[in-house]
Amino acid sequence: MRAVQAVGAGQPFTVTDIPTPRPGPGQVRVRVHACGVCGGDTLARAGMLGVRLPRVPGHEIAGVVDTVGEGVSAWKAGDRVGVGWHGGHCFTCDACRAGDFVNCADRTIIGLHADGGYAEYTVVSQHVLARVPDALTLEEAAPLMCAGITTFNSLRHGGARPGDTVAVQGVGGLGHLGIQYANKMGFRVVAVNRGTEKEATARELGAHEYVDSTKGSVGEALARLGGAAFVLSTVGDSQAQGDLVQGLAPNGRLVIVASDHTPVPVGPDPLVFGRRSVGGWYSGHAKDSEDAMAFAALTGVRPIVQTYALEEAETAYQSMGKARYRGVLTM
Repeated sequence: MRAVQAVGAGQPFTVTDIPTPRPGPGQVRVRVHACGVCGGDTLARAGMLGVRLPRVPGHEIAGVVDTVGEGVSAWKAGDRVGVGWHGGHCFTCDACRAGDFVNCADRTIIGLHADGGYAEYTVVSQHVLARVPDALTLEEAAPLMCAGITTFNSLRHGGARPGDTVAVQGVGGLGHLGIQYANKMGFRVVAVNRGTEKEATARELGAHEYVDSTKGSVGEALARLGGAAFVLSTVGDSQAQGDLVQGLAPNGRLVIVASDHTPVPVGPDPLVFGRRSVGGWYSGHAKDSEDAMAFAALTGVRPIVQTYALEEAETAYQSMGKARYRGVLTM
């Protein structure tokens, strides 16, 4: 089969032919139709988090079940399915025994510890498949398997209530979905981005207010709007994330879903006086993915995608941050 591999730190992706994988017991082979290009794919490219190279990256997978292994009863050939970041759990560690599969001590990450969706086929455990609603195309479903589930999951667990002010920092691959989800959940949505180029789009997606981060402190701007009950940061910029804290209302929460891997400068005073908090979120398990897609199908949330052929994976990867708004490989 045709596949794209990460072959070494700092090296471009390689398009090659590799053997088509066969499903073992409890596994399912998926014929990949679409795979989103995500910042998390950088980890495979860099050989981080225990990656063994060469590796087929890609964890925003949507396709059709091709064949199933021994012992698989929940899935059959022809089922429309998605696969995300979470690629398996041990079922026996403390986190798994509490039902917190995403924080499994021995978790598998698709595209890092197992080959992912930059290929014509992928094989995964039957436990990590999510059923794709008929209302979504496979090109639409793919970005929801990471960008969608991450924004949807963090918002629904963030503590804000309908009518509360929720800010989404960044109008990009994650942020353009976060704005839509936040609007459909009934929040007063404030979009934050550099410049005004994306303001019209942000408002079309559901933002009620817009803050240009080049005009001064975003935290101060949010405070002037009454403060945010919840801020979703989809931009990996620790300095900017630190500034957002002063825009939180009392008991407000900043949740970070993108990181530049440097400390976030937050003093203790706004946390103590006002009981504000800073946390993080990432991904979810297969049922979370189904929830994110079902909510999208019900309410009209849709990713805006820019498609590329599999052989254009390197171009799609280099276009991250420039695509409108999520690059998707199609096979």
